[in-house]
Amino acid sequence: MEFLFSLKWQDGARCPRCQSDKVYKTAQAWRWICKNKACGAANGKPNTGYRFSPLVGTIFENTNVPLPTWFRVIFPMTQSKKGISALQIHRMIGKQQAGKKGDADKGTYRTAWYMLHRIRAAMQDPDFQTLAGVVEIDETYVGGKERNKHKSKRGKVRGGSGGKVGVIGAISRKGNIVAQVAERMDYVSINRFVEEAISKKVSLVATDGEQNYAYMYYGPNAKHEAVNHAKGEYMRGNVHTANLDAFRALLKRGIVGTFHQVSKKYLLYVNEFAWRHDNRRNPDIFRDVLAAC
Repeated sequence: MEFLFSLKWQDGARCPRCQSDKVYKTAQAWRWICKNKACGAANGKPNTGYRFSPLVGTIFENTNVPLPTWFRVIFPMTQSKKGISALQIHRMIGKQQAGKKGDADKGTYRTAWYMLHRIRAAMQDPDFQTLAGVVEIDETYVGGKERNKHKSKRGKVRGGSGGKVGVIGAISRKGNIVAQVAERMDYVSINRFVEEAISKKVSLVATDGEQNYAYMYYGPNAKHEAVNHAKGEYMRGNVHTANLDAFRALLKRGIVGTFHQVSKKYLLYVNEFAWRHDNRRNPDIFRDVLAAC
């Protein structure tokens, strides 16, 4: 709690509602009351200030999981290159909570799954800026081949991407990566992603031979170049998608090796791998995740 307090309030406790520093500590550990009566009135108690703790507004609020257990889950999640599965967390916290009265539910798979998804939701860049300079754009598809699925789960689709989930990504040579799930990999969807992720200050956009990229507007001074993977061309001077290919390979290996299968509904995993890629050289990755929680 002391560590979480230091991350949230470097200059002392503040009311999370009105941001007032006129608060006083209660007899209960790690609890404060705001002196601003307006906060109490908003809570239906006009004569009582708003009570709060360092957990208010975090993913740890209103959960029965002890804070040290959250820390033990976050640490391996930030240190693992390919991610960590809910089943592995289930085994880990299940052993930690074994024999503790009233804590039997902490080791269930559902609890582990819930915790991991709340942490993934916190892995968002609050200061995201559109990509500029030299940018790579490419798309990929996640999922098994239809012929390898059980007969009852096969869809009536054909082709290399049939039945798979599309993921489109962009990376700046001197910046971060942006990736998201695309329900349809058509011109409209790709163009919407380009407008949201890439600034008009881009100088070069490098893509593969996908025709949709050739008809998009990237900016007044932007130049678009493509490499033809179908003909074995992967690099032509400064034109390549090697950085994005490396991320794509890591994403697929993580899903296949760690999570085994990911439904279209839960591809929040894409955000996790993009965040991990951007923070791969961050020595304070554990601390930064806690601060974002």
